[in-house]
This record gives sequence, C-alpha cells and structure tokens, in this order.
Amino acid sequence: MKKNILFLLFAALFITGQVFAQKMYKVKYESQADLKVYVVSYESQADLTVYMVKYESQANKDGLWYNVEYESQADFKLYFVDYESQADLKIYFVDYESQAGWKNKQKEHLLKFKN
Repeated sequence: MKKNILFLLFAALFITGQVFAQKMYKVKYESQADLKVYVVSYESQADLTVYMVKYESQANKDGLWYNVEYESQADFKLYFVDYESQADLKIYFVDYESQAGWKNKQKEHLLKFKN
C-alpha cells in the first residue's frame, strides 16, 4: 500500500514538472510556427520576460525557456518576426532567472500546453 502511494506521489510530481516545461525551437519559416515572437528593446514593452536556462529541468515556470536541438522535442515552435505588429507575443530577454515571467497576463493562453 505504501509503495502505491509513493508511486502516485512521484508520478504526480513528475507530471507536474513536465507541465511547466517550456521547450522551444526556432523555426525558419512563419508557416511552421506555433507562435510569432518579437523581441522588444525594453522590458516595459514585453508581454513576457524570458530567461534562457541551460538545462531542460530548469524550465519549470513561465518565462524559463529551454532551446531544444530538434523540432520534435519542442513544446512550442517559434518564429521571430521583424516587426512588432506581426507578433503574437512580445518578449524581452532578462539576465536573471528570477526576473522571468508574465507582464501581460492576457497573453498567458498563448503558451498553454497541448495535450
């Protein structure tokens, strides 16, 4: 009985950790993208502040992104546009993990995970 409970707790923690992972892949063509992104010059202009993590396991909250090597590994495929007006999401890259997160909560739905 204890083994079953421990297994369920471990499974729940594993699944929860996976839900928040944000694995990203930069595509070459707009038609391949899930999301069109524009990098703004100032944090105050951003919908989301982003910190690029070194390890997949660190991408455990919104705004912590991990670049994957292959498109098939990604949760989201991104296309970086040249003009702000073309973007679904405006991001700003921050220097510290603690700075990452939503600035515009109305855009959160853009990064919800697909089942």
